[in-house]
Amino acid sequence: MRENRAWRITGAMRHKRVNPTLIAALLALLAGCESGSQGGGGPTPTGHAVSAKVVRVVDGDTIEVSIGGTEEDVRYIGVDTPETVKPDTPVQCYGPQASAENHRLVDEQTVRLVFDRERRDVYGRLLAYVYVGSRFVNAELVRDGYARTLTISPDTAHAELFRRLAAKAGRAGRGLWGAC
Repeated sequence: MRENRAWRITGAMRHKRVNPTLIAALLALLAGCESGSQGGGGPTPTGHAVSAKVVRVVDGDTIEVSIGGTEEDVRYIGVDTPETVKPDTPVQCYGPQASAENHRLVDEQTVRLVFDRERRDVYGRLLAYVYVGSRFVNAELVRDGYARTLTISPDTAHAELFRRLAAKAGRAGRGLWGAC
């Protein structure tokens, strides 16, 4: 019997042998899945973060950033502001105010982008929770009535927080809740 071709497993499978080729194939498959998830639209570890410099505010819930010299579009997770730049869509009620507030919060700032389960949306934009220092921009936009909630699974780490903030803003008539 050639022990170098198979490994002996202890316990309940004491007399079973594991094919080393099968183990190698499984490890290669797992490694491929892990490396593929970092660069594409697949899952990422919740809470993974990067630092980025804001180079342009697109509208109330989208920015362009520079990460290590590469420019990326970033769509804020969990929030939706009224449209101001969407092609073939009229400017919506409170859209200009939401865009102006986003400018005020993040324009030319270094931000921390925190990712949830999916790294990119169907348009190729990074999906992130955005922080300037300790300020949670996504939450602030909802709290102050510049954004509604937009929960898209599996990126739901802060969905309950956003729901509570939106309900409170709505009851108080803040921002778009009082204007639109």
